[in-house]
Formats: sequence, C-alpha cells, structure tokens
Amino acid sequence: MRKSIAIAGNIGVGKSTLVNFLSRTYGIAPYYEPSEDNPYLPDFYKDMKRWAFRSQLYFLGNKFRIHQELDRMPGLVVLDRTIFEDAEVFAAALHEMKHIDQRDWATYQALYQSILDAIQPPDLMIYLRCSMRTLRERIRLRGRAMEQGVPLAYLNRLQRLYESWIEKYDLSEVLVLDTDNLDYIHDLVARLDVMERIEAMLPVEVGKPGC
Repeated sequence: MRKSIAIAGNIGVGKSTLVNFLSRTYGIAPYYEPSEDNPYLPDFYKDMKRWAFRSQLYFLGNKFRIHQELDRMPGLVVLDRTIFEDAEVFAAALHEMKHIDQRDWATYQALYQSILDAIQPPDLMIYLRCSMRTLRERIRLRGRAMEQGVPLAYLNRLQRLYESWIEKYDLSEVLVLDTDNLDYIHDLVARLDVMERIEAMLPVEVGKPGC
C-alpha cells in the first residue's frame, strides 16, 4: 500500500536536503521538484508578467504527473514540494502581483480543482520554516544563478502565503520543523529528534526500508 511524505516550504528552506536525508535513512524512493526542467523558468525570472501563466501551467502539469506516479507506487515515498504549493502559494502570488490576469487565473483554478479530485493527498506533510534572513543566506550559498536576483518582496510574499496555506491545510497530518538552527545532518541529537517526530506521526513503520 502506498504511503507518502511531502516536504513543503519556501525557496531555499532546505526541502531537497530533507528529501535526501529521508531517502538515505529509510530507503524511501525520492521524487524531486522538476524546476530545472521547466523551459519557461529562465524567461520567467527575466519577465515574470509575460511568462508567469505559462510557467505555472508547466509546473502544474508536471506536478500532476508526479502525484499520479506516486499514487501508483508501492511502499513509502517522499516528495519535494507538492502541487498544493504550486497552486496556493506560487501561482497565487503571481495572481496577487497581477502577473496572471483574472481570466487566466480562472482557467488555472478550474484545472487545479479537477486535478485535486484525481490525486491522493500525502499521509504526512512536513512544513519547513525559517526566517527571511536564513532563507536569503541559503539561497546565496547554494548559488543557483536564476534565484540570485529574486526580489526580497517576492520572497516575503511567498512566505506570507506559505504561512496562510499551512495554517489552513487539513488534508493530512502536518509536522512543522523550524530550521533556522536545526542541523540534523551533523548533529546527532537533532537528527534523532527529527526521526522520532516523523515516526510518531506517520501511520506506518518507517524505520525499515520499503515499508
């Protein structure tokens, strides 16, 4: 029977790091956000208004495909960013900024609602939270060229929408991890704490690969 963990959080918060950690620790199949495959993304960062709708449709379609794959997978899987975030945070931010007009937004929302009827929510949503200072420093350190010029106002908007979304999210169990000073990679105590908190909330025995 399929069980899944989803990792959510703002740009640079550490989602992929946690996915890698869980995959190595438990032998879980990882699924990563396909952002680097989005052919619209370089253009989007140069001209958000022109490319926002097409870029978000691409993300929505690809994330739908990944969720469908997850629904067919046996055992336990872990997902880096969900379709919920794509629609309710990133696309919503662009609509607020008037980069996606009302007509395109209605089309996007109709497609998103249809997709929600066709997929299963994760069994555990892990939401990663950190301060804006930490977020900006992590974005700088990982050095992805497309992210270096992301405006602070845009990151703050995403942060606000993330907090609003996770507060209302009720499709599965939610574990919130404050990551400003959380080093579960190098700190054994922190690592064991994260593992215990995840295992306490996931309704399967995750301590064995392939469960």
